[in-house]
Amino acid sequence: MAKYSTGGGLDSGDSCELCGASGVETQSVNIAGAQIKVCGDCAQHDDTTKQDQTSSDRDESERKRTAAQNTARMFGTRGGDSEHWESGADYEDDQLPYLVSDYDDQLTEARQQAGYQLGELAEELEAGESDLLALEQGRAIQAGVGGSVVAAVEEFLDIELVDER
Repeated sequence: MAKYSTGGGLDSGDSCELCGASGVETQSVNIAGAQIKVCGDCAQHDDTTKQDQTSSDRDESERKRTAAQNTARMFGTRGGDSEHWESGADYEDDQLPYLVSDYDDQLTEARQQAGYQLGELAEELEAGESDLLALEQGRAIQAGVGGSVVAAVEEFLDIELVDER
């Protein structure tokens, strides 16, 4: 049966106070607020290591949240201010129009009803498959899909994706 103590350091020939393994090299760790001697296998339960990982997870979560906020700021948090979300994109010759809110779902449903795979539709329209995929995933702005691609899709599938404002 394992015993608990307030030992410290790295010892050889002790027994693990968590799993009871004897004759093993032990190290002092903090588990549930108690400083105990454990074997290498049980050392993974060290609360200090878990706190470091939790801090790392928090840092990653904070980074993702900040990135999402920055993306939202760039792509549409201004209530339809096209001048804002189009900045930095090269739409001079092929400007992406405002799209209806569910353009991605409409396109996917229309393509499937017409019996086309994504690659087949791209070939038929002489458009990039990545552009059509971006449209179906609701990422037209971020992917820089041109208005001509949207117009070709609308005409070919007889759907309306452009929001006439």
